[in-house]
Amino acid sequence: LANAGAPHFPFPYKPYPIQEQFMQALYGALEHGKVGIFESPTGTGKSLSLICGALSWLRDHEEKRRQEADRLLQGDGGTSLSISSSLSTTTSSTPPSSSAEPDWITDFVQKKAERDFVSKLKVVEYKCVYVVCGGWGGVFEYRVFQFDNIMTTLPQLDRFCGGDDEDDLVEEHVTKIYYCSRTHSQLAQFIHEVQKSPFSPDISLVPLGSRQNMCVNEEVRRLGSVQRINDRCMEMQKNKHDQRPKEVEGGKRKRGVSKAVCPYVGAQGLQTLRDAVLGAVRDIEQLLSLARETRSCPYYATRLAIPPAQLVVLPYQTVLHEGTRRASGVQLKGQVLIIDEAHNLSDVLSCIHSSELTGAQLCRAHSQLAQYSERYRSRLKAKNLMYIKQILFVVEGLVRVLGGKCKVGQNPHMTFPSLCLPATELLTINNFLFKAQIDNINLFKVTTTTTRSQPQPTDCLTETLSLFPSLSPVESPSGQQGAAEDRELAASPMMQVEGFFMALTNTNTDGRVVLQTQGSVAVSSMKFLLLNPAVHFSQVLKDCRAVIFAGGTMQPVSDFKQELLFSAGVEAERIIEFSCGHVIPPENILPIVLCSGPSGQELEFTFQNRDTPRMMEETGRVLSNLCNVVPGGVVCFFPSYDYSRRILEHWEASGVLARLSSKKKIFQEPKKANQVEKVLNEFSRTIQRCAVDGGTLSGALLFSVVGGKMSEGINFSDDLGRCIVMVGMPYPNIKSPELKEKMAYLDKNLPHSGGRSPGQALIENLCMKAVNQSIGRAIRHREDYACIVLCDRRYSRPATLAKLPDWIRAHTHTHTSFGPAFAGLRRVIHTHTCNG
Repeated sequence: LANAGAPHFPFPYKPYPIQEQFMQALYGALEHGKVGIFESPTGTGKSLSLICGALSWLRDHEEKRRQEADRLLQGDGGTSLSISSSLSTTTSSTPPSSSAEPDWITDFVQKKAERDFVSKLKVVEYKCVYVVCGGWGGVFEYRVFQFDNIMTTLPQLDRFCGGDDEDDLVEEHVTKIYYCSRTHSQLAQFIHEVQKSPFSPDISLVPLGSRQNMCVNEEVRRLGSVQRINDRCMEMQKNKHDQRPKEVEGGKRKRGVSKAVCPYVGAQGLQTLRDAVLGAVRDIEQLLSLARETRSCPYYATRLAIPPAQLVVLPYQTVLHEGTRRASGVQLKGQVLIIDEAHNLSDVLSCIHSSELTGAQLCRAHSQLAQYSERYRSRLKAKNLMYIKQILFVVEGLVRVLGGKCKVGQNPHMTFPSLCLPATELLTINNFLFKAQIDNINLFKVTTTTTRSQPQPTDCLTETLSLFPSLSPVESPSGQQGAAEDRELAASPMMQVEGFFMALTNTNTDGRVVLQTQGSVAVSSMKFLLLNPAVHFSQVLKDCRAVIFAGGTMQPVSDFKQELLFSAGVEAERIIEFSCGHVIPPENILPIVLCSGPSGQELEFTFQNRDTPRMMEETGRVLSNLCNVVPGGVVCFFPSYDYSRRILEHWEASGVLARLSSKKKIFQEPKKANQVEKVLNEFSRTIQRCAVDGGTLSGALLFSVVGGKMSEGINFSDDLGRCIVMVGMPYPNIKSPELKEKMAYLDKNLPHSGGRSPGQALIENLCMKAVNQSIGRAIRHREDYACIVLCDRRYSRPATLAKLPDWIRAHTHTHTSFGPAFAGLRRVIHTHTCNG
């Protein structure tokens, strides 16, 4: 970084060497349009490094463009050309009009010269100013370039900002960085890091979120579910445009029945809030407070603010789903995309583009659409009636696959003739279409018809579908208004149907349909599984200037590159990898592979022997010894909820839990997500209280599950996690039909390497990704320390060790017997306890 010409990275404090390396590598990846995989352990300032590295590049990139604009605008003698002088020079070079030429010809030549010059300036982006002009019932912003005599230029530009040229007023997107992460809290944390960075005063940041997170209309927020909030919001926007006078008898006009509209959506209020969003860095909570004060909608205001923003912060789904991207106004062409917490990106893509339908939803959708067709038949165009009949035919075919029959107004909860036995069937897309007898229907056309984003609601079925959320209680197909389940199912079932139609348009090799038939059609279901996530990510990789995948733990990356990048057409030369160590000293971490317990029992938690009493007893002895010497918090991860339940029941009966509770207070991961925070707070208070009281209890022991509610996004820093224990290896259920089909797909379509098939590698990688996320919950900052105990001899295999993060693998010790391992752990604990 000290070399001449090296980029300068503003930082709120003196960065660690690994942070400088991170920013340097990130800067180079953005400059050269790379696809980067960046791994930086939690506690190393990854977010701040991402912010300062990426925004430094954006700063320099804009400076280069400004310099290029300066060179373009330099006239003879090095003096800067102004818009007005250039316009006068341009027009003076045209032949003077003779007195015989009409004035309209002269005006046309002058206007064309002005327009040509402005078009030339738009080629290179200079420092922007915004000119507010009248638009379609609201305001638009027309972006021009700032020069010394800009004030003399504004009157001339005014003629371009209205009248017959409104089609040219679409604001161009400036070069920007899109940052996305998994949860609302992670996005808020990132924005807080931006606020602490040196770029905070100058950067224009826009946070995006769902209606559920950003709606400030209490009437709508009370609806609770995402789908109901979306439906109600869109209905209120439709009502706003439907308040038109209607013809009545006698030639008089009478306004239609007043419908509910949202008071927070007004052009002037949205414009004011939009400017406020761009004027200061705010997270969503701060933005909501401002929106309530100004009585403006932050959901729509933030979308208006996207084009001029430099940094857009948004959740995964908004970027990874093409329809959502388009509806939100997110344009990735030539932009930078940073995907944080990207370790599960393949799974996220598969989940977003998968779709599930129940028989109850299908019956409701059929009933609603049939009722609408019958009621408004005389007012519908022939083309729309044809589309409705096509959709009804497809829905009937899907119901037949589940063993049922559609009738208008039927109750989907009624018991249909019993099917033989509950069964699961897995089909290719083509075989499913043949089974449903809808292979002759063009689903691309049907999907286009039902898509809400179509811009001509009066000429396609979009208007029809938008009416479903507001069906009156009398028209409800179930006829049961009191049940909460009914109300949830009644919320726009056509949205689920539309999503399933869309899924069936995938290539036959890229997905499968799983049919699960139960005792009745209502509880039976069909699910589309996406096997090739790269097909929906290739356009993102193609459009973006650079894509950065970042995470605290990205290992193993081999399947990530093969399944998501190479399969999407990314060449190996475009991919770079960066992995840095931790900022902690080596003595602050002790990872141990424990091959046997205190009594000499070999630790190998295979499916055959993990339930044996001797294995459960040995695991209890390991934990008892650890709890005797480890202060503060111990977090123990089990491979599954089922095994956690069985081993705890055994320990309770055998007295192991009683021995453990004599040293640590016992906590268990709660079954409900809304109870997690309560358990964690009590876990933390217990540890703090034990440290002060100095009684018989030395802290707390928390039992959790790999892949559960506490294995990701939870920080067990300092005394909360002095020891992380991993019991066994959390391999996924290979008997799952979905997983078996995924393995078969990979074996058929991906190259074999390293003596293992791609399907076998998938199983190993899924296991180790989950392990890495769990053990990464400890050691969250430079002064932190912890021990990591991997209780299974299979962790000692070289291929398995290679899938651990570099900063853990480099310090991992394998012990075939318990004694030396326990002695090493005691030394580490004793050293830090005495120094502390």
